[in-house]
Amino acid sequence: MVVAFAECHGRPRTEAMLDGLEVVPRVRCAHQGGQLEEMDLAAVLDRRPQVAIVDEFAHRNVPGGGRNPKRWQDIEELLAAGIDVITAVNVQHLESLKDVVEKITGVPQHETVPDEVVRRARQVELVDIPPEGLRRRMAHGNIYAPEKIDAALAHYFRPGNLTALRQLALLWVADRVDEALNSYRAEHAIGGVWETRERVVVALTGGPEGDTIIRRAARIAARSAGGELLAVHVTRSDGLAAGASHASLARQRRLVEDLGGSYHSVVGDDVAATLVEFARAGNATQLVLGASRRGRLERFVTGLGTGEAVVALSGDIDVHRVTHERAGRGTLLPSRRRTLSASRLIAGPVAGLVLPVLLTLVLAHLRGTLNLTSEALLFLLAVVGVACIGGVASAVIASVTASLLLNYWFIPPIGAFTLDNADALLALAVFALVAATVAAVVDRSLRLSRRAARATAEAETMSSLAGSIVRGGQTIPALLERTRETFGMESAELVDEPPDTAGVTAVPAGSGACLVLRGRDLSSSERRVLAAFAAHVGSAVERARLAEAVAEVEPVKAADRMRTALLRAVGHDLRTPLAAGWAAVTSLRSRDVDFSAEDRDELLATADESMARLNRLVDNLLDLSRLEAGVLKLKLRPTSLEEVLPAALVDTPDVEVGDVEDLPSVLVDPPLLERVIANLVANAARHSPPGTRVLVTASALAGRAELRVVDRGPGLPEAGRERLFEPFQRLGDTDNTTGLGLGLALARGLTEAMSGTVFPEETPGGGLTMVVSLPMADGAGRS
Repeated sequence: MVVAFAECHGRPRTEAMLDGLEVVPRVRCAHQGGQLEEMDLAAVLDRRPQVAIVDEFAHRNVPGGGRNPKRWQDIEELLAAGIDVITAVNVQHLESLKDVVEKITGVPQHETVPDEVVRRARQVELVDIPPEGLRRRMAHGNIYAPEKIDAALAHYFRPGNLTALRQLALLWVADRVDEALNSYRAEHAIGGVWETRERVVVALTGGPEGDTIIRRAARIAARSAGGELLAVHVTRSDGLAAGASHASLARQRRLVEDLGGSYHSVVGDDVAATLVEFARAGNATQLVLGASRRGRLERFVTGLGTGEAVVALSGDIDVHRVTHERAGRGTLLPSRRRTLSASRLIAGPVAGLVLPVLLTLVLAHLRGTLNLTSEALLFLLAVVGVACIGGVASAVIASVTASLLLNYWFIPPIGAFTLDNADALLALAVFALVAATVAAVVDRSLRLSRRAARATAEAETMSSLAGSIVRGGQTIPALLERTRETFGMESAELVDEPPDTAGVTAVPAGSGACLVLRGRDLSSSERRVLAAFAAHVGSAVERARLAEAVAEVEPVKAADRMRTALLRAVGHDLRTPLAAGWAAVTSLRSRDVDFSAEDRDELLATADESMARLNRLVDNLLDLSRLEAGVLKLKLRPTSLEEVLPAALVDTPDVEVGDVEDLPSVLVDPPLLERVIANLVANAARHSPPGTRVLVTASALAGRAELRVVDRGPGLPEAGRERLFEPFQRLGDTDNTTGLGLGLALARGLTEAMSGTVFPEETPGGGLTMVVSLPMADGAGRS
């Protein structure tokens, strides 16, 4: 084993781990006037070790300094030469996660490695550490040099960033483990279920029992840690699901997702086989389906149902049959209401009698031109035509009429019925059976086509409804207009009470509202779709009412809170400087006491300090009231922090300021930013232990500048940090009666007015850090 390349970054503990290992000397490469060290690939290949340690898998080599542009390509050469390689890569350097990591951290990743290269590794080991532990190692100097620690903790190594990166790493490795498991099962032809994780599949038919079955399956999945819920609906390959309610399926899909599961739709004509196939493909351990809705007689006539077939095919998958209110009460078949118009119901039987007679007259004039086979096929064509007009019943009438006419006029002996001839009788029976069968198939195809067209129309209608809902502020007018257009009505409106007049269709639309349409009469199927429209309209009405109520109440509540807080402020914080200043001035005006020059100066200083404090409090109150009223005027301009900090720190001289000279300008209102910094620094100084100084640092990240005010005070639990920014609230307050506490509330309000943010975070080693994030004037920053 040799160390082909190890980047220790000057960490003593890491360098100590190289003791006793053979290290291959590096090669020096010239780059931009300097010298950089890279792995000497040729030397490693000449050395031909069994194992090579190569650090920084995603590293980009110095241009022109080696045979390959990327280090992972160097490693590919080592592997091709028969050398095993141990390497390391951070999760942020995986190509598939590059964009995600940049969104989380704000730092673009320029060095990446393709995921498939990492997946080809013989073994992947996850090196995991909680974010708190990593930040402690950072604070103790085990990772970066001391001068880089604060910046690293403040930017890339934030707890949120580390938690997100940790989750990405865990999920990526878990996916690879699943891939390896599935690959192993496929290679060894393992079709059985391996219960590495509870996966519960629930079968949905679109019936009303679906909600009960879903909740039962969710409880089963919840009994084991990490259990998964998968809902599946099997659709026939022709796209038609007899008896399935699309509205119910949509509602059940939402229920599954609300319970943390996933919804799937698969196609298959054999429902039982498709369900078991889906469960096995997902390595499911349990399959949940509802008890049969068929009655005993229907089960006796039709045989095994889907549930029994699933049990027979399930093998080592546990099958749960959940009873429900529809169990054994009959299958919810499609409605038996007629689908043909009255005119077609009359025209069908008439055509079944007349059309064969007319065809007979035509063929009689053409006798001798066609043979018997052609004549029979023409009669069969007539029967099919009658089926298209009037359905199966009319086709049966046509087939009987046609068979009799064919027997009498075209089968020898012509002019007589040959029902005593066995062959002729069999031929006629077969003709009638074929004609009836073909007519039944044609009729079924027409009915299914009509059903598909109807389902498509309803789906398009509901899709248009959804589009109307998300259009924006005019939700209710858009819904009403869409409803009127969809059903071809003269008008559509919302009323409190449905009118008692003819020619009006009214459906409830929530509490206290009714959707009224004027125009033609609607069919029962159209009324069903209209009910869905009315439900959405009712929801929109309710949302509008709630929004209006909130809009009316919130200003009143805000004003009341402000008035109450102001009264408390007058009773506490304002009284203190007033009393002190009044006492000092009264003492100076007293003729009974002869003050020395020193005492007089002290009283004057007390009065001056009290008036200054009172002036600051009044300014804060006025600024806060302007923020609340939304009338604060901003004068934004590019401003450097060097320009603002001296004036902001004039009242708090004992402050340590980091290097802010190289930072780009920020787009702010300078006087307001001074107030923000002054309030934050004063608050930090107030809570800092004696003998410690407040630290003010700044840095740039992803087009924004971050100013950090760091104290070493007692800190604050994360759960209570947001309370710091409530007006008239102070650290340690149990109510709002102990004083103003305007500083932090005002700082956040002023910062947000300038398109910035203020948020607290823990100071490593103890204390609290206030972070002010502001937009840069040029929108560009450095990381």
